[in-house]
Amino acid sequence: MTDHSNPSMRSPLGRAKGLGSSRSGVSHWWMQRLTAMGMVPLVLYCLIGFLCFADASEAAARAWIAQPFNSVALILLLGTGFYHAALGLQVVIEDYISSESRRILMLAFMKMLMTAFAAFSIYSVLLITLTNGA
Repeated sequence: MTDHSNPSMRSPLGRAKGLGSSRSGVSHWWMQRLTAMGMVPLVLYCLIGFLCFADASEAAARAWIAQPFNSVALILLLGTGFYHAALGLQVVIEDYISSESRRILMLAFMKMLMTAFAAFSIYSVLLITLTNGA
């Protein structure tokens, strides 16, 4: 006989494992919020720096990027930004791709693409920094 006094929407497997909505995506949600909060000062700092060099020469902009604090801030912004974008795209893919095999392929492709973009961008900043802005 079933107990109708405490109806549950969870499956028997979900009840057995103790998994619910509060345990499945909280870490992903927190990482998105933390990366967003971490990017706020980085975006502001880099945006102000880029606006200061909007009419400057390429050599002046490279010299600004080559300064240690600026290059570290830019690398942190790029790494955090691409990671934040990958987290957001993962949610979109998981929500809107219904086929399991297609979802896995799309997630793998997206993560490889984001990693490649991040690596290329960070390499470009390091190249400018290590060649002394030349």
